[in-house]
Formats: sequence, structure tokens, C-alpha cells
Amino acid sequence: MEGAKEGLSIKGTAERLTLGIIRILENMPGVVDVRFAEREPAEKRRLLSWEQKNTCILPEDLRDFYQTTDGFTLTWSIKLDNEFIPLGCMKINSVAMLCPLLQPVSLYSLPNAPSLVDLDWEETNTQTEKAQVPAEPHFDSRSRIFELDSCGGNGKVCLVYKNCTPGVVAQQSEIWFLDRSLCWHFLTTSFTSYYRLMVTHLGLPEWQYSFTPYGPSPQAKQWASLYQPLTFTCEADAPAEAHLNKLDPTKAFRGKAKVTVAKKKQSTQSSVGSAAKGGAGKATGAKR
Repeated sequence: MEGAKEGLSIKGTAERLTLGIIRILENMPGVVDVRFAEREPAEKRRLLSWEQKNTCILPEDLRDFYQTTDGFTLTWSIKLDNEFIPLGCMKINSVAMLCPLLQPVSLYSLPNAPSLVDLDWEETNTQTEKAQVPAEPHFDSRSRIFELDSCGGNGKVCLVYKNCTPGVVAQQSEIWFLDRSLCWHFLTTSFTSYYRLMVTHLGLPEWQYSFTPYGPSPQAKQWASLYQPLTFTCEADAPAEAHLNKLDPTKAFRGKAKVTVAKKKQSTQSSVGSAAKGGAGKATGAKR
């Protein structure tokens, strides 16, 4: 009995973590091999050690997440021609893998070797042009960046602390996406919002590029058209009748209106009447 209760509790925890997405995926046509990796909660001392080591305070929602499960991995595949092809992947790195994006400079590196810090000279000129967009992170000491997801090599989702001062604990964080061209794109202000985005997009390939000006690749768009993300749109609340194509014959066939036919009939009738009058006039002239 105790084993059965533990199994039910584990299933309940997995259901809460995945927001019911496992059942949705299993009911989709062609989706197979839905796997969710169950993990133990992270210890509090490990979270405190991470904060002390990186001089950052974890967001409260991310801390609660790690105290529930030390990382998150959910994958699913599709079946094509009797073969399983991995497609979707939702992943959050564990506390041990929540590493800084910029590693310390090695003693053996060249003194003039290029680094990501050299890219910040372009950002100072573009900040004024993006007034409504949050300020982009910096690769130098002004920002502290930690990798949440490697996105299968298509970019990196990062936990970013901006406006940092050396030796001062950073508290405010945001979620940003760093694409393969090393350009930053803002995602959400909180981890909870990003987690919902990840689940609603089903972990489809390159879904983070939906928040970039150029969007995902054509192949990723094809996968998204087959397995539509559960994203919210304003059209979803519209009534079903609004999506029906209603045909108005008076407008659709305006070029074939009956008015022209009536004019032709009137013209033919008038010609017949004039011909009749002409014949009657000729008859009266003959009698005379």
C-alpha cells in the first residue's frame, strides 16, 4: 500500500510540474515515446552555496522550482516510416549545471585573445534606438549571466542579472534568449512566465526564435504547423461563426446583376413597340 501511495504522489507531482502536457502530447497523432525524467528536489544548502558562489539571489519562483525538482527534462518523438524521430525537448538545467555563461579567463590564454566582452561596443550605440525594449545584457562585469537551457545548440536561454556591481549581491533577474549570432532577445521578467512559454510551445525546435525579428527556420515552422503550440491568441475567444466564410450573393455576383437583363428586356420591348407603331402607320397610309 505504501508503494502504491508513493507512486500516486510521484504521478501527482509530475502532473503538477508538467501542467498536464504529457496527456496532451500522448493524445496527439503521431506522437510517441513521451518521456519525463523524475528528479529529486535540490537541497537547500546547495542553493545557498550557489548564491554565495555567484553573488546572486535566486528568484523566489526559481528557488521553489528547484526545491521541487532539481532540473526538468521532458522529451517526445514522432513516428515516421516506422522510425522514432526526436522532436520536442523541454529542459531546465539543474543547480549544478546553472553555470555562468562567461567562464573566468584562464592563465594560459593569450592576453589579446578576442572574447564576448568585445561585442559590447556595438550595444552602446543601439540602446538609444530601442527605447521601449529592455536594456540588453552585457558580456562584461555589468551583467551576470547563467545558462538555463542550451536549446540543442540553437541558442541559449539565460538567467540574467543586469546593472551588477562587483562585490554586491544581485537580486533582480530576467530571462533572455541568446541566439547563434550572439544577439540578445528579451523573453520574460520571471521564471514562471518562461516556464509557461516553454510548456505551451511544446518544446518544439527553435520555438524561442518566435520572439526574434526573423523567427524560426522554415523547417521549424513546418513542425509548428503540424503540432500547433498551445499559445494564446485573441482569435481563440471569438465565436465559431466568426470563422465561417459567409457568401453574400448580391455582393459576390454584383457583376451579374439582374438590372442589366431588365434593361435588355426593356430595350427589346421598346423596339417591338416602335415596330408595331410603324406598321400601324403604314397601314393607315395605305388606306388613305
